[in-house]
Amino acid sequence: MRNFALMRLGAFSLFCLIRPLSADEGTWLVNQFPAEAVKQKYNFDANLAFLGHLQAAAVRIAGGSGAFVSADGLILTNQHLVSGCLGKLGDRQHDYLKDGFYAPARAAELPCSGLEASVLEAVEDVTAQVKAAANDKTPAAQALQQRNAASARIEQQCAEKTHRRCSVVKLYSGGRYDLYQYKTYSDIRLVFAPENDLAFFGRTRDSLTYLRYGLDIAFLRAYENGRPAATPGFLKWSREGVKEGDLIFSFGNPAPTMRLATSAQLTFYRDTELPFTVSRLQARIRSLGEFASQNQSNLEAAEPVLNAILARYKTSAGMLIGLRDDRLVTRKTVFEGKIRRAVLGDSKLGADANKVWDEVAAAYKSWTPFEKAYQLLEKDPAPGSTLFAVARQLVRSASPASPPPAAPPVNQAIETLLLSQYLEELKNLSGENVPIKMILDGKTPKEAAEAMAKSSRLAAAAQSGASAAPSDDPIVRLAKLLDEPARRLQKKHDELIGSLETSAAEKIAQYRFKLFGAADYPDATGSPRVMFGVVKSYVDRAGVAMPAASTFGGLYFRHGNEGPYQVPPRWVELKSSLNLNKPLDFVSTCDIGGGDPGSPAVNAAGELVGITFDGNLESLPDAYLYSDEQARAVHVSVDGVAEALQKIYQAQALLKELGF
Repeated sequence: MRNFALMRLGAFSLFCLIRPLSADEGTWLVNQFPAEAVKQKYNFDANLAFLGHLQAAAVRIAGGSGAFVSADGLILTNQHLVSGCLGKLGDRQHDYLKDGFYAPARAAELPCSGLEASVLEAVEDVTAQVKAAANDKTPAAQALQQRNAASARIEQQCAEKTHRRCSVVKLYSGGRYDLYQYKTYSDIRLVFAPENDLAFFGRTRDSLTYLRYGLDIAFLRAYENGRPAATPGFLKWSREGVKEGDLIFSFGNPAPTMRLATSAQLTFYRDTELPFTVSRLQARIRSLGEFASQNQSNLEAAEPVLNAILARYKTSAGMLIGLRDDRLVTRKTVFEGKIRRAVLGDSKLGADANKVWDEVAAAYKSWTPFEKAYQLLEKDPAPGSTLFAVARQLVRSASPASPPPAAPPVNQAIETLLLSQYLEELKNLSGENVPIKMILDGKTPKEAAEAMAKSSRLAAAAQSGASAAPSDDPIVRLAKLLDEPARRLQKKHDELIGSLETSAAEKIAQYRFKLFGAADYPDATGSPRVMFGVVKSYVDRAGVAMPAASTFGGLYFRHGNEGPYQVPPRWVELKSSLNLNKPLDFVSTCDIGGGDPGSPAVNAAGELVGITFDGNLESLPDAYLYSDEQARAVHVSVDGVAEALQKIYQAQALLKELGF
């Protein structure tokens, strides 16, 4: 009787009973935004006109996001998204990545070859057409193939008819399909970018936390037929900025999330996968740090590798910290239990549907003993080693005579250090038939690594454009010796959890879609979404109170003029001209993810107040489950942008175009 009464409630009411929308949660579809919930909580009407304006101004660009900020195609995005363009445009006389760039006139704007900007112009539900390609009795693999083919046909027909870029987006793991139509600008030119030391202030070290002091912005311009594109639906610049408690909205392209992961999966990530990943990365960070501290030459050689590993460490450690918060896993378990009870009470789904959670739990329990070997041999062998990555790619290439893939310059001492750590890990691995005696050949891991790095010709072959790789190279030999046990583990992974993980996520997504419909948001897929939240201070995991905004004064307090906290000379010279109380960055509870950097943040008036560039450490577990207690999106404040353009860069033409 109780379940029957529950199932008679509307989808939104049921959803609210199971998970009340108290937090600013959700990567919402633009055509499925919870306007009523926002109105109830914030007394603001996010109507179609408001959302449509945000959609018309937002762009996808360089793997991230951005927005039009003038009627003449001016785009605001992140500097780190266009760093490749800055590097390509530079020459011996100009290092635009290091020194920044400004075009005071349109004739001076430089083309960013290969860069495109796309604007979402239309969304159409094509679920019926896609699902008609296969019926419920069609085997799963065949049904997937047929529906993918139907999606491709729909995209092609759309492109031929509209001359737009068309993409069928799979939502709710196949519960629904939408056709997105984009207008694309392929002539993109650089207008302004700050020095890298300001855009990436504090480097990877500061990206592990908040407060942040990054001026991570860049202005580009879209052109059509050789002229600046007409973009009348641009976002106007806010003159008031933001303050604590202000409601803001963001429009971006969040990377895929895993919010359908079960509590059993979260437990596996927390107790098995992530601790081992983090410990491996920590060991390499320590070794590279010691190497870099010896002299300036070592520092310059190690920094790119160290930054890449630190970025991976940030992601993995942040997720682990979040999952070790018992409240997160408990919330997931409670919510999962409510979903399961709702599924049991739905006669259309039946008792068999409830088994999926138990199947996932059993599969991960069976897989756990193999995870360590899987990481070492298949998933992440020799982290940071360029030579092993090249060797693995060669061993698994279609042709054994393939030329070596392009590789960056290799430092022999760094390769020795990283290979030595990897061989030590392999030496301590047991039970996977790794031919460690053959690999070491009587040497210690360090001695073997030194010999391999010294005699390897992979880097030289790659950089010289050799027509084929040296087949007798010692690191190619290492990759060959590890290939068979690695492939065995991949096969076991696929059999135990690979296919089940996908099918379970699809089933759970479709159960939720049947239960809640449009009242629930789908997992992020890298496609356009609307997020909302408030500007809000917080107390971090160390118990330190973090203000909602950082200021220029904090930037100068932090810099010390050395290492990652070094500001460019003109910032030192012009410090007295700045209002040091102006906010540079601020944080909000917007539910962002990877792919959202560059996304515009607007206030209730639809005016631009910030540009997203990162999330804090506490936001990383949001990939699994959102919480607004400590997770924050980090934005560059438009107040700070205007202050820097006026006082430091004297970019008067750009300021005038922005309405100043």
